Amino acid sequence: MGGFFGCVGRENCLFDLFFGTDYHSHLGTRRAGLVTYDGKDFDRAIHNIENSPFRTKFDKDVQDMDGYMGIGCISDYEPQPLIVRSHHGTFAITTVSKINNKQQLIEDLFSAGNSHFLEMSGGDINSTELVAAIINQKENLIEGIKYALDSVDGSLSLLLLTPKGLFCARDSYGRTPVVLGKKLNTDEETGDSESYCVSFEDFAFQKLGYETYKELGPGEIDVITQEGVRTLVTPGDKMKICTFLWVYYGYPSSSYEGISVEKMRYNCGACLAKRDNVKPDIVAGVPDSGTAHAIGYSNESGIPFSRPFIKYTPTWSRSFMPTIQSKRNMIAKMKLIAVNDLIKDKSMLLIDDSIVRGTQLRETTEFLYDNGAKEVHIRPACPPLVYACKYLNFSRSNSEMDLITRRVIAKLEGTTDVSEEILSKYANPDTPEYEKMVEEIRKELHFTTLRFNRLDDMLESVGIDTDKLCTYCWDGKE
Repeated sequence: MGGFFGCVGRENCLFDLFFGTDYHSHLGTRRAGLVTYDGKDFDRAIHNIENSPFRTKFDKDVQDMDGYMGIGCISDYEPQPLIVRSHHGTFAITTVSKINNKQQLIEDLFSAGNSHFLEMSGGDINSTELVAAIINQKENLIEGIKYALDSVDGSLSLLLLTPKGLFCARDSYGRTPVVLGKKLNTDEETGDSESYCVSFEDFAFQKLGYETYKELGPGEIDVITQEGVRTLVTPGDKMKICTFLWVYYGYPSSSYEGISVEKMRYNCGACLAKRDNVKPDIVAGVPDSGTAHAIGYSNESGIPFSRPFIKYTPTWSRSFMPTIQSKRNMIAKMKLIAVNDLIKDKSMLLIDDSIVRGTQLRETTEFLYDNGAKEVHIRPACPPLVYACKYLNFSRSNSEMDLITRRVIAKLEGTTDVSEEILSKYANPDTPEYEKMVEEIRKELHFTTLRFNRLDDMLESVGIDTDKLCTYCWDGKE
C-alpha cells in the first residue's frame, strides 16, 4: 500500500507536513519522501525506511527544508514524490496506485514519442514516473490528470504540487480515500488565515488542528491554493471503495465514507459471535487489527476478552516489513510474548483480520499450544480470500497460489487450472465445496475449529450501500 499527505498555507507548513506524513507510516514500509515549495524553488528528501522509522530518517531534513506548500508520502514500493520538469512547468507528484496495464501504457508512450524512463532496481519502472508521463501527454494539467485516471487499469489516487497550487485527485472508482482538512490560523500581526491539507487518512490531520472539510468523490479533481479549494472535475456516481480498508489496513482511529474503522470491527466481531456455537474460556485478537474484532465478539457473546500474548513493539519492526518471507515469519514469531497464566489449560478463541498464506497464524497457534493452550478456535474477521486483489497493493503475493485457499482448492480439485464456475462455489458459504475447503484449511493449519466471517455479515458491518464496496478478493466480482 502507501499513503500521502499535503498541505497549503500562508506560513511554513513543514511541521504539519512532517507529522501528517508520519501518521501514514502504517501503510508503507520501504520508502518515504517530502517535497516543499517556498515560492521560488522545490526542495525534496527521499529515504529508505525499511530499517528506521520515518521520523528518525527525516528529522534533519525538516530542520533544513522550508515552504508554504508541500506533499509527502509513505510508499511500499517506488521512491517518491518525484519532481518533474515538463511543458506544464515543474511539478512534484506522488501516487497511491496499482497499475495492471503498466506495460501497455509504457509501450503507448514510446509509440507517442516519449523517449525514456529511469529503471529502478530489478528493472521495473517507477509507477509515479509513469503517471507523470501520462499526464504530460495533454495540453493542461487538469486534462492530463483526468487522462491518467481514465487510462489506468487498477487504481490511482494522486497529489500534484505546482507553484500555483496543490492538485489532488481520487481514483475513478474511489478505491482509496482522499480527504481534505481545514484550519483557522490566528495571528495578531498578520491576521486570521486558513490552511488546508489533503490526506489518505482523516485522523492524520486531527491532531494538527484541522477539521474535516470534505471527502473527494470517485474521479474528483480539486486544486488547493492559499485562497481555498476549487473543484475542477466533479465526482462520478460509481464507487468501489476497498472493504479491506476497514477490516485490515485502515488505522483504528480512521473513518472512510463516514464509517469508523474501530466501530466496523466491533460490528464484525459481533456478527461472528451471533453465528458461533463454541464456548471457549476466553476471546483474544491477533494484534493489532484482530483486537477490535475480538472485543466486538466478546461484547456480543459475553465470553471474557483477554490478551494472552503481547506484541513487543519498542524495537521489533512490523511483521510484514522484511521483504524475504522467511524473515517476515521469523519476526512475527519473535514479536509475540506469551502471558502464560492466560494461556495454560485454556480453551481460546482467536480472531485475526484475515488468513492470506496461513503461515503466521499457524505459527501463532502452535505458539499457543506450546504455552499450554487446550484448544485454539480461529475466527477470521473476513471471508476466505479466494482471489488476489487486482486493485490495491496490500500484499506482496506474486501469485494467487500464494493464497492458502487457492492451494487447498487445487489440492481438492487435483489441478491449479480451476474454472471461475468452480471458484464461485468455493467462495459461497452455503455450498459443500466451501465446507470442504474450510475443513482442509483447518486441518492444514492445526486449528481446533475454523469459521470465517460471512461476506453478507461483513458488508452489513460496514453499513453503507454494498454497491459502493469492492468485494473482488472474496467473490471475484468486478
